[in-house]
Amino acid sequence: MEGLDPTAFDAVMAGFRILVGITFAAHGWAKRFSGGGLEGTAGWFDSIGMKPGRFHARMASTTEMATGAMLALGLLTPFAAAGMIGVMVVAGWVVHRDKGFFIVGEGWEYTFIVGLIALAIAGLGPGRWSIDWALGIADDLNGWVGLAIAAVLGIGGGVAQLAVFYRPEPAVAAGS
Repeated sequence: MEGLDPTAFDAVMAGFRILVGITFAAHGWAKRFSGGGLEGTAGWFDSIGMKPGRFHARMASTTEMATGAMLALGLLTPFAAAGMIGVMVVAGWVVHRDKGFFIVGEGWEYTFIVGLIALAIAGLGPGRWSIDWALGIADDLNGWVGLAIAAVLGIGGGVAQLAVFYRPEPAVAAGS
């Protein structure tokens, strides 16, 4: 990227990764520890067809906290992005797909944007201010490789989870 100041890129990417990662991790923390806690989240997962709910409450909260922390640190960045994308694929399909696009109507806009941000970070790489860079693996895991890892594992993992675990209750017709 000719003309791009590498230090500015690294600063912007570090700030972006950290804020997105912390936000995603906080979302997982809330599933486990806020409101109704893990039991409330488990009941909600059961009610939306992700069964067993307790398993999915634990997995979703753990995945969100772990991948958010990994992204913030720039640790195995495309794999962190893949976890985020997988969670967003499941959430987008199970919770938001039939509510239109815009989040103000509980649509899939937010899940799409979070997944897209994760994919972009995987493709661009974490920058020099990351654990991946310190380990000497950042250049091996960005660009097309990072995009492929994040997209294939993220979308594939989300679709596989839906195929194995998504069991919504049949809709009851009005007047039945």
